[in-house]
Amino acid sequence: MVSSFLRSKLWMIAISLLAIQLAPAAYADTAQCGKKGVWIQILGAGGDDLEDGQSGPSYLIWEDNKAKLLIEAGSGSAANFDKSGAELNTIDAFLLTHLSPDQSADLPVFLKALGSSDRDRPLTVLGPDGNQTDFPATTGFVDRLIGANGAYPHLADLLTARTPTGRLIRVRDIPAKGSREWSKYRQDGIKLTSRGVSHGGAPAIAWRIEIGGQVIVFSGNFSNDKNVMGKFAADADAFVTSHAVGDNARGRLSELFALPAELGKVAAQANVRMMILGHRSSRTRGRESQSRASIEEHYTGTTLFGNDLECWGL
Repeated sequence: MVSSFLRSKLWMIAISLLAIQLAPAAYADTAQCGKKGVWIQILGAGGDDLEDGQSGPSYLIWEDNKAKLLIEAGSGSAANFDKSGAELNTIDAFLLTHLSPDQSADLPVFLKALGSSDRDRPLTVLGPDGNQTDFPATTGFVDRLIGANGAYPHLADLLTARTPTGRLIRVRDIPAKGSREWSKYRQDGIKLTSRGVSHGGAPAIAWRIEIGGQVIVFSGNFSNDKNVMGKFAADADAFVTSHAVGDNARGRLSELFALPAELGKVAAQANVRMMILGHRSSRTRGRESQSRASIEEHYTGTTLFGNDLECWGL
């Protein structure tokens, strides 16, 4: 006859095993976006801090319950991709705005996973061209990561492996200098447009995405020198931007990032429906009320302060 103590222990073990089995599915349900329409999910709302509990900048665009685009691949974003319930096989393209580690550190993780998938169509990787000093072009960057002479040469086959419609990975450099817009991607109901932005001399681009009747603009890191973003983001349903500095930023930081007041001016000029603030840093976390006050002096629309795995419908 089983003692009451033993019955109690067996019952506790059974409950624990059941919780372990149910936890992943329950978590995926809470992390998943809506099943219809276009949604923006934040895989990483942090920057280059290591003490804020947030992953590096990264976003998913969902359409009708399928993840279609990955924007940025900051550190920790691959783990949150898994938590999101997204499938790599449904992604049409990876979009990069800047090749700093905090925005691209997990790129080789995603590419390695691509090689382990049963994907039968090419993946497009689009990012800025380089300069002669500090930053390679995106094609060179990917080659330095997984090329035959790169950091992970055992993944070099990914650059030569072919699907029925071409190479498994197609990498293209997008102009980061000048005022001309690039808009040569139209596929599966998605139109992509990009243009160079000012980020302290580093090659950086912004993306304008048209999908499912919605327009989403990702500025990446920018200082809005020459006031280009207001026109580029005109009438966007969502403007996703970096909130890395407060209004007290001076010197080099103000050359790299737009201040909250400037973000408010851009959002108002562009007449965007909502603004989502990502790339939040220790300089701005805990100071949301000050930033919101500066933004609302110019912009009266919806302003959201992003956090990992949040999902916003358009």
